[in-house]
Amino acid sequence: MMTKEQILKALSNVEEPDLGKDLVTLNMVKDIEINGNKVKFTVVLTTPACPLKDLIRNACVNAIHMLVSKDAEVEVVMTANVSSKRNNGQGALPNVKNIIVVASGKGGVGKSTVAANLALALGRDGARVGLMDADIYGPSVPIMFGVRGERPMMVSVDGKGMIEPMEKWGIKFMSIGLLIDEREAVVWRGPMASSALRQFVTDVHWGELDYLVIDMPPGTGDIHLTLVQTVPITGAVIVTTPQDVALADAKKGIAMFQGKQINVPILGLVENMAYFTPAELPENKYYIFGKHGGRKLADELEIPFLGEIPLVQSIREGGDYGEPIMTQDDKATRKAFLDIAGATARAVAMRNANIAPTKIVDIVV
Repeated sequence: MMTKEQILKALSNVEEPDLGKDLVTLNMVKDIEINGNKVKFTVVLTTPACPLKDLIRNACVNAIHMLVSKDAEVEVVMTANVSSKRNNGQGALPNVKNIIVVASGKGGVGKSTVAANLALALGRDGARVGLMDADIYGPSVPIMFGVRGERPMMVSVDGKGMIEPMEKWGIKFMSIGLLIDEREAVVWRGPMASSALRQFVTDVHWGELDYLVIDMPPGTGDIHLTLVQTVPITGAVIVTTPQDVALADAKKGIAMFQGKQINVPILGLVENMAYFTPAELPENKYYIFGKHGGRKLADELEIPFLGEIPLVQSIREGGDYGEPIMTQDDKATRKAFLDIAGATARAVAMRNANIAPTKIVDIVV
């Protein structure tokens, strides 16, 4: 007759690959049930988007067969409780577990496309995800989500009027483009743009989220400084393309977040438009902007490389027509974003396990 103690002892030999400790020590094993030769238990992962769930499940089954009973019928239920270093419920966005900024040193690298599809990919397995369009001067989320001309509603929360973010495909999102006529230019000085960003943080009813993905404007300016002075950022995802001019600007973006005063962890780097693949020749890769520039930069700066996104027509069309590639049936291209989302979720879990909480920046000279 199997016992819970035997099961726990066996599972203490199964290591969570990213966190470097066993499942029992990490308190990830729950609800052990034994009925004769059958055993059922739950493993609580750090994210629903964990790309290692099958590896962990198989390791659990093998451990019980090897160390408890080779004839045991093992059922492993995989669930998730997204980790966070923001558990005190204080300050801005108290119910948001992780804040991920998607940034670039320059425009034109597809940062908004990456941010939108990253948010959708993170939410695919059940995580609660929001997308904030912080590009005040060039908002693109309303176009990419197919809601041009629509307006968000106002709601009362604890007696305070707040903006209810719009929701589509299970993702909550907010953009200045939802509040102004798209034919009008946002001609604001820096303080006005910064004030609008602070309102997106304090006056939008985001509710409970596992991840809030923030699509940042290009460069290293007022909006970036306002954000790090308003909320503690879990980490930054940097987007680049392979050519040298984009890599040089990506370095500046990375240097800004890694600066002593700001000190935001870099979750990793994404290489967008890594190669061109024509729809009629899906196995062919043409490195028209250079080859593996982003991967080499990540190695040089010793930051994680999250993955490559190909340059394909369907990604561009999806953004223009309000149907991001993550909502379509193009499995090969969707897989690229799913892999990057899995790598990002892993990076967030490791960051939360190993690095102290990010502090709000008080003063930037």
